[in-house]
Amino acid sequence: SLVWAASPGMLFGKNRDRSLYPLDLKWVFGYNSSLAVHSLMDREDQVVLYVSSHTVVIHDILRNKQFHLQGHTNVISCLCVSENKRWVATADQGPDALIMVWDSYSGVPVRTIFKSHSEDGVCAIAISQDAKYLVTISAATVQKVCVWRWTLPTEKAVCSIELKPDIAQMALMQFFEFQDYVIFNPHNPHEFISNSKTQMIFYLWVSRDMGSHVSAWLLSPQTFKCLVGQFSQSVFHLNNTQALTGTSAGNLVVWDMDNPCTLPEELPPKPHGIRATKVVSMQKESLTVLQVLESCIVTGDVKGQVKFYDAELRLLTIYSHDQVGPIQSISFSAILRDPPDALSGSSCPFLTSWSDSSNSVSLTLNRNIILSTSDATMFHVATDSTNFERIMQEAKKAVKGIACHPLEPLMAVGSHCGLLKVWDYKQTQYLVSRIFTEAGIQCLSYDPEGCFLAAGFTDGSVYILDAISLRSICEKFQFSQGPVTHISFSHDSKYLATADENYSVIVYKRVLQNGSRCWEHLAGLDSHYKPIRSILFGVHSDTNEPRLLSLGEDRQLVEYDLKSSIKDHLVVTHRDRLEQAAVPLCLTWYPQLSTESFFLTANNCYKMKLYNTTTKVCRKTLLGPTYGSPLEKIQILPKTSCADPQQHYLVYITKDKVGLQMLPVDGNPHKSSAIICHPDGASDFAISHDGRYIFTAGGKERTFMKWKVNLPSLDAAAFLGGEDLIPFYRLLDGGREGKFFRELEDYFYYVQLCRQGIDTLEKRQVSTHIPLEEIPSVMRAMGFYPSEEEIEEMINEVKFSKYADTGEEVTKINLGDFIKLYINHRPALGLSMKTIQRAFQVLGYDNKKRDKVIDRGDLLSLLQCRGEQMTEDELAECLTTLLCRRPRKEESELDTCDPTGAAALTEEKIPAEITAEIFVADFLGLPIPE
Repeated sequence: SLVWAASPGMLFGKNRDRSLYPLDLKWVFGYNSSLAVHSLMDREDQVVLYVSSHTVVIHDILRNKQFHLQGHTNVISCLCVSENKRWVATADQGPDALIMVWDSYSGVPVRTIFKSHSEDGVCAIAISQDAKYLVTISAATVQKVCVWRWTLPTEKAVCSIELKPDIAQMALMQFFEFQDYVIFNPHNPHEFISNSKTQMIFYLWVSRDMGSHVSAWLLSPQTFKCLVGQFSQSVFHLNNTQALTGTSAGNLVVWDMDNPCTLPEELPPKPHGIRATKVVSMQKESLTVLQVLESCIVTGDVKGQVKFYDAELRLLTIYSHDQVGPIQSISFSAILRDPPDALSGSSCPFLTSWSDSSNSVSLTLNRNIILSTSDATMFHVATDSTNFERIMQEAKKAVKGIACHPLEPLMAVGSHCGLLKVWDYKQTQYLVSRIFTEAGIQCLSYDPEGCFLAAGFTDGSVYILDAISLRSICEKFQFSQGPVTHISFSHDSKYLATADENYSVIVYKRVLQNGSRCWEHLAGLDSHYKPIRSILFGVHSDTNEPRLLSLGEDRQLVEYDLKSSIKDHLVVTHRDRLEQAAVPLCLTWYPQLSTESFFLTANNCYKMKLYNTTTKVCRKTLLGPTYGSPLEKIQILPKTSCADPQQHYLVYITKDKVGLQMLPVDGNPHKSSAIICHPDGASDFAISHDGRYIFTAGGKERTFMKWKVNLPSLDAAAFLGGEDLIPFYRLLDGGREGKFFRELEDYFYYVQLCRQGIDTLEKRQVSTHIPLEEIPSVMRAMGFYPSEEEIEEMINEVKFSKYADTGEEVTKINLGDFIKLYINHRPALGLSMKTIQRAFQVLGYDNKKRDKVIDRGDLLSLLQCRGEQMTEDELAECLTTLLCRRPRKEESELDTCDPTGAAALTEEKIPAEITAEIFVADFLGLPIPE
């Protein structure tokens, strides 16, 4: 197999052509600085392993190459590496959490453990010295500790224990605190220790034929009579009879314990004399890292110092540099060379000593070191300890802004820590950066000419920078009272528009002063009363003047007249409401695929809508991608040189995914593809000017990713999904041969019978079409109950579908088109009980039983006065129909229920207080889900 044949160094020689995927991850920028960085270096190589979001990255620094271990769907919460640096174990937290073991030589996942701690995931993991066992600690409130023999094909842990105090411990007020660090005894895989911030637990487990179990013992810092500090990391001492714990007060806690040579057949009732014996004051600074390496004890602290001690805790040497921040992890390479016996004056075999002319003795390390800091910086420390080389410096806070240069392969990325970096994304080389100390960067945009880079900040300020040097073109603007959320240039680079969290749109204009170009504030306006989701520049087709639109969660599309706007007065030309119940989330211009021009929106109900750019009338409603969350941002993919000039594509991000959609949109799910990019939330994306790459920003994950676009793969998937109506049949319950489709056919032809008269004896004229006015009846018969506005949109969509091309209106619809219309307009996820309960929470009140209820009078008033208002007659007819249901044997009594008796019916059938359950069961006649 590939694993057995693998060898060090073969990973980057593999052919990584993943032509089967529409989007292929090519590079990951940034990493999770709260987790350890591991050195996989051999000799003089610089290969490091670290975690970025849900991906493990193996990065060859010198050759500028990356290999990605992908398999987790949640953010990786912990990892560990075996002693020989071959096996890598990772775990995550979230839904369907996984534990995965990887071969770092081949990049192959050799073991996946499902449902290990599936509810809460894993917060700590360690691998034994012999690489046979894993220990994991869950992230639950009541933590569970499991030991796994990962080399065996079983989903069951070898043994486990819940950190739940027993009655005796509770009587003594001893409770287990949240354990977040664990490590094996390197000399005995049946022993391991874990610690929280203030507690230490020792474990001893024994496997038997009849089962396995773990025993744990708790020790508290209350044992000590001095300031100990919070615990950071623990290790087993070199002598194998003691353990050490580093603390935030710069101390080492020493724990003494017996160490039997062999495991007893039965566990003793108490640990082998485990006790805290002393606290050793090592330094004033907090200890963050504690390791044992061969014959030395190694510490790292918040000042960036790495210190080496012998077994008696005597200082041997110190590695430090003023540019190194608080150390998060220390990792050593393989031994570079064997120390000469004549010079081996140290108790540590990987340290060598020499004498200089002054006869003083110095120590030097015989391994290279990789240091990672909590401020997202990595250093490579050479063997002579004089060269601290910074090999990576990434964002310390959330990455929010990302933009691609319109002409060159350049990408700008900004974060909340104020760091702005520009990369050459083809060569994957960092070019230039600038740090803003006043506020964090929220959004970025290049102008279409590639001369300027505009940045919006969390304090409401706006900077306009030179696109190459990042120097400010003019003084910063401070006209927003809240963080700037969107920023964009017009097509002619004459205008710059921003939107902020205070629902304001602000426009800046480029002017000439003393013969040079500069920018000035034009005007601003509080255009919306809910968050602004998009600002979009376009072009007036008749005048070639810029056109500006803004879209908010208040469902308002606002268009501005830039030409008529003057200083401090932004003119609004149109305000249009786009949705009735759904919330529009994003907006973009639709390619000119027909004689009619559109813009495209996506809402929180997984629907995409096409609106006429002039009349703002909804011309089409379509089912959008349904990948767990609605589309958050959309943009048309620029044309690539190898792409079909007649084919267009849409790029989008959801809450955690990035995807591609073939155009024109028609509701076919096979024309869309998505992949998880940032499980904790994608904040933004940008597309390269040639359409070959997509870049996604990971927000609080502090990462951003480069994806290669592979359009033939998406085309092949759409082709294999079937043509014409085949993909839509599959979206019906039971498909083309199912009961649902046969019912639809029956209703379709029943409408024709009704139109021709039920009692007629004349010869029937069977048609494949029905009149448009019958669409609502068939929709309701199939279980979809559209509002009056939705009915109007459906009829207009069919009626004017050919009007722009032929000038004629369509008056009838066939079965195939009706199926498409039904699938595209019906609720994507159906009507859930949670939706109705949420409505009662908003409209109702708490009764004496603390149930959410709506008063009977209030319900009738709401139906007649709010939303699509019902007349009194309509309400009476509906209530009569709904509440006069009888068993089949009493159907003859239905004629006694008529609208004239609606008042009496209301008193008799409708309770004074209505709950969501009563409304569903008694009004709608639907079963209540458990």
